[in-house]
Amino acid sequence: MQEIERKFLVTSETFKNEAHKRTRIVQGFLNTNPERTVRIRIQGNDGFLTIKGKSNKSGLSRFEWEKQISLSEAEELLHLCEPGIIEKTRFEINFGDHTFEVDEFLEENQGLTMAEVELQSESEPFQKPDWLGKEVTGEVKYYNSQLSKNPFKNWTNES
Repeated sequence: MQEIERKFLVTSETFKNEAHKRTRIVQGFLNTNPERTVRIRIQGNDGFLTIKGKSNKSGLSRFEWEKQISLSEAEELLHLCEPGIIEKTRFEINFGDHTFEVDEFLEENQGLTMAEVELQSESEPFQKPDWLGKEVTGEVKYYNSQLSKNPFKNWTNES
């Protein structure tokens, strides 16, 4: 139940032409403590409860436990979440031997687009698409739990 992923900013919208799947996501956090976050997510017509542990020093890996719940349970639990619901569209793109998940954020985080790729090990090589920009793995401000508290629209001097 160890999640290993790298995150990047996205430099253009050309990824949309390569996407094989597109899903609307709404999520909130019951707990945003950095030691453990508890997330409620509605992804399409499915609900999920996810618990994530603290990231390791590199920011590449952390404990993650996820359980599918009913859509109605997820909708009810969203009402209990801390302020700052995240809304985004997720695009899935196969590139090389990996699948990239590109999140185009909406509402309070509109203007931010990030890609992540899950890996089997921290040193696993992978091909990088042209639209992949600066790596932001381990930069806490890019965690969804932090975007719920300090949305992208409030940032200044960001590139």
